[in-house]
Amino acid sequence: MISLPEPAVTTAPAARPLDGVVIADFSRVLAGPYATMLLADMGAEVIKVESPAGDDTRSWVPPVRPDGVSTYYAAINRNKKSVVLDFGDAGDLAAARALAARADVVIENFKPGGLKRFGLDYASVKERNESVVYCSISGFGTAEGAALPGYDLIVQAMSGLMSLTGDADGSPYRAGISVFDVMAGLHSTIGILAALRHRERTGEGQQIQTSLMASAMSGLVNQTSAYVAGGVVPHRMGNAHPSLFPYEPLPTADGELIIAAGNNAQFRKLCTVLGTPELADDPRFAENAHRTERREELRPLIVERLKTRPAGYWFDKLNEAGVPNGPINTIEQGVEYAQKLGLEPVVRVGAGDHAVPGVRNPITFSATPPRYDLAPPLLGEHSDEVRAWLAAAPQSTTKGEA
Repeated sequence: MISLPEPAVTTAPAARPLDGVVIADFSRVLAGPYATMLLADMGAEVIKVESPAGDDTRSWVPPVRPDGVSTYYAAINRNKKSVVLDFGDAGDLAAARALAARADVVIENFKPGGLKRFGLDYASVKERNESVVYCSISGFGTAEGAALPGYDLIVQAMSGLMSLTGDADGSPYRAGISVFDVMAGLHSTIGILAALRHRERTGEGQQIQTSLMASAMSGLVNQTSAYVAGGVVPHRMGNAHPSLFPYEPLPTADGELIIAAGNNAQFRKLCTVLGTPELADDPRFAENAHRTERREELRPLIVERLKTRPAGYWFDKLNEAGVPNGPINTIEQGVEYAQKLGLEPVVRVGAGDHAVPGVRNPITFSATPPRYDLAPPLLGEHSDEVRAWLAAAPQSTTKGEA
């Protein structure tokens, strides 16, 4: 378990790109909360609306932090304020509508059309908040797929990703993370930022729609393109790459090492380090297309040399020569290696006794660094504060921080 980094030196808070932007977050689980956390890191005031039962991920355990909080929930909910609103209660529903009316951005991932009966769909919110940027995230879109459940695992299966994952003669596997939830969250973030820029220029809001399935079609990049542009149906190849070799784990004297020779120059350097420079001049392997076609001929020639030394030896030698390579780490080793590289992957979220460790926002800004002010909130931790803010001014009042 990672310990807390030392507290940062206290300085005047820097201005951040989204300071003053209020986000009403009606999303839950992963895609929406991941998007709003990234926006909150950049300064947005995110008000997380939860039912009395709370976000599902609060109960997705194990693992848990020492204080019993789900690490899944904690991973995607820093820098937010939590308010509990029961849409079945008239007063709470009125508060939810007031919040949507005062927000710059509304984000939700209910089933398509699910918020209409509460007056919280885009058309209803726009009547009270003309310039709102309203982001809807679904599993399979709003047409024929509207009724399908939007779970990442189902999208991994139905998009084709699982047909690519696993041994060539084995069963399909899911990815180790909810990859399309994360992609949909990233795509939503990009859409929200673009829509805010459009509003800044024109004063006009708009609705943004993303879905896990659409994110999958885009995120499968070369694999979907293989079919769409080339008529080729990709298939499982284990850890092999359909268009490159060597670009996979290869055995050494004491374990596997990833080697990724992505061009002819890197392949030549690899051969030099292995002591087999003649392979780079062999017409069977001189070009990437040749190496890919004849991978079963080339692999044993490379492995024969790799097995003479341990992985650590080759890692150092190949790095010195400029050949991309790396060991297959555990998450623990990955975090520690990122720390060794100076990436400082672990940050201190919150202050004082309430501070908890978190994972750094991956974006570095030279002038407007991300913030890590608020630990992931307890359920309803800010309900009184948010309700007081909503009651303090009429809906026509200028938008601002809660």
